[in-house]
Amino acid sequence: MSNRKMITAALPYANGPVHIGHLAGVYIPADVYTRFQRRLGKDVAFICGSDEHGIPITIRAKKEGVMPQDIVDKYHEIIKKSFSDLGISFDEYSRTTSKKHYETSQDFFKTLYEKGKFTEEVSEQYFDEQAGEFLADRYIVGTCPNCGNENAYGDQCEKCGTTLSPSELINPKSMLSGNVPVLKATKNWYLPLNEYESFLNEWIIEGHKDDWKPNVYGQVKSWLNDGLKPRAMTRDLNWGVPVPLPDANGKVLYVWFDAPIGYISFTKEWAEKNGKDWKDYWQNEESDLVHFIGKDNIVFHCIIFPSMMKAHGDYIMPKNVPAFEFLNLENDKISTSRNWAVWAHEYVEDFPGQQDVLRYALLSSAPETKDNNFTWKDFQTKNNSELVNIFGNFINRVAVLTNKFFDGIVPEGDINAPELDQIKKSAIEIKNYLDNYEFRNALTAFMNLARFGNGYLQNEEPWKTFENDLEKTKNTLFIGAQIAVALGNLSEPFLPFTAQKIYDIFNVEQLDWNTVERSKVLIKAGHKIVEKAPLIYSKIEDEVIEAQIQKLEQTKQNNKKTNPNANSMKEQIVFDDFTKIDLRTATITEAEKVEKADKLLKLTVDTGVDVRTVVSGIAESFTPEEVIGKQVMILLNLAPRKIRGIESQGMLLLTTKPDGKLSFVTPDDDVENGIEIG
Repeated sequence: MSNRKMITAALPYANGPVHIGHLAGVYIPADVYTRFQRRLGKDVAFICGSDEHGIPITIRAKKEGVMPQDIVDKYHEIIKKSFSDLGISFDEYSRTTSKKHYETSQDFFKTLYEKGKFTEEVSEQYFDEQAGEFLADRYIVGTCPNCGNENAYGDQCEKCGTTLSPSELINPKSMLSGNVPVLKATKNWYLPLNEYESFLNEWIIEGHKDDWKPNVYGQVKSWLNDGLKPRAMTRDLNWGVPVPLPDANGKVLYVWFDAPIGYISFTKEWAEKNGKDWKDYWQNEESDLVHFIGKDNIVFHCIIFPSMMKAHGDYIMPKNVPAFEFLNLENDKISTSRNWAVWAHEYVEDFPGQQDVLRYALLSSAPETKDNNFTWKDFQTKNNSELVNIFGNFINRVAVLTNKFFDGIVPEGDINAPELDQIKKSAIEIKNYLDNYEFRNALTAFMNLARFGNGYLQNEEPWKTFENDLEKTKNTLFIGAQIAVALGNLSEPFLPFTAQKIYDIFNVEQLDWNTVERSKVLIKAGHKIVEKAPLIYSKIEDEVIEAQIQKLEQTKQNNKKTNPNANSMKEQIVFDDFTKIDLRTATITEAEKVEKADKLLKLTVDTGVDVRTVVSGIAESFTPEEVIGKQVMILLNLAPRKIRGIESQGMLLLTTKPDGKLSFVTPDDDVENGIEIG
């Protein structure tokens, strides 16, 4: 296995924040693998960045009424900070709007063009005559020919999941203007993927049948069995990397041509800052290239990008492409459009200092081979039952007992004790799992060492033996300290913030993985630990979890709205509450402004039952003259209250118009005052 690791994580679209599905399916496993490789002493480059081109960006910009650059600037910073806050340790996190990326992707395109790797094809594409633009697939909506969904996109129906082309849509319309688009001829440059079928078959189907994940291998095999077709590498859009040819005005590189080249351009940026040669990582057969992605990106990383690199001729092929399945939330598919997600930046705000709890929960539910599910109750259980009661409890007991019995000095013990063999066994087991991208098994192996440590203390009972067998107590806490420091080191790839806390408690530095695996003594007798060790985890209470569940419940209610501007329903009342309400028709007979109150009018209202005074905050929407003679509806039996010294007896029913002005709720026809409503 190579000593040099070129590790990439899928570029997140800069049209919104990252959520737990992204974290569990790409970024946390990639970070664990990267940290582990660094601990083995490997030469590692961990590269990622924001994907700032493509249709999702422009659609978001049009919805918000801003420029695409405004969108990517906003979300690039949010995403970058979220990764940093959660300990995702990229060596370089850049963006595809950078100057270096434009240069690199355009040079890549020109190399393929000059080698004659493209074909030029004229085809008819939908064009919006009013907007004056060719329409990308996502800018066309129509009726799905498969299920009849009237809001299917030109590339996919999100209701039934069918892959579509714009020409298959029934009654297509432009999302830009709402008009029916016309077909118009345009020229683009295509990469004939069919010419790379033999290469892909030999490299993947014959070469990686046994070591690639079944979901990756199976999907690639299916694509190759169906036969590949030429794919356009340019698009008629006004947002993206311009095609570097003189006759390509108004065309940009296909986002899935320029985005994966971002891995290369970002590596160049990192190499320049650190005195490295980027070619060592991308053009040297002694390097291992590993792409961490979600399953929806398999075709791009295993067929299109490798074909591009093969056409170029200077690049190595990926050693592995560990693609993960999808993570659901509370038994429902995560959806950014429905806001059905746990957003990374919101988690950091809601759970300060508990980044590792999320990392642990997501790793233990990582969708490695099939879709998995995240629930807040399970999150709480993993924290309280595993991190607090098992892992944290062991670390705390070792630290507290060492301070209590030996003034914080690690006592002498048996360096050949059989219990210490468990450290080596666990380190090797975790290593083997991580080498094979089995993150859940690796995490389980780690926690089993914490369980072993807890069981060891429970069996040896140093709090009892201290009175009558001091040597045994010393040996117990010596061994306990070795296990605790081992746990700190072995936890670092999974739980980096926790690892640092343990290093601080035991006053030690991080060790390389091989030292942990081979050395029985990780902290020497006579070493002083901190006097008062803080808890590394704390219990998460029910009310905290309930608040998150209610937050999702509110999202469900919002998704049911037919008017997104409508306020959410208030707390439910029972029928008996409703029967107490006395609503009547009434007429305003007099009106005047309330002194020194810009928003208030003092009204005299004939309710049919009596004539009373009502103070109402409607002065910014109506003049006194406008409301005199107005028939209204009044809540008659509302308890009186004083407003600016005037007793107000009732409340008028009003609504808010789109322009923010108020409007009375009135009967359709003139009726007598005092008619009950309900």
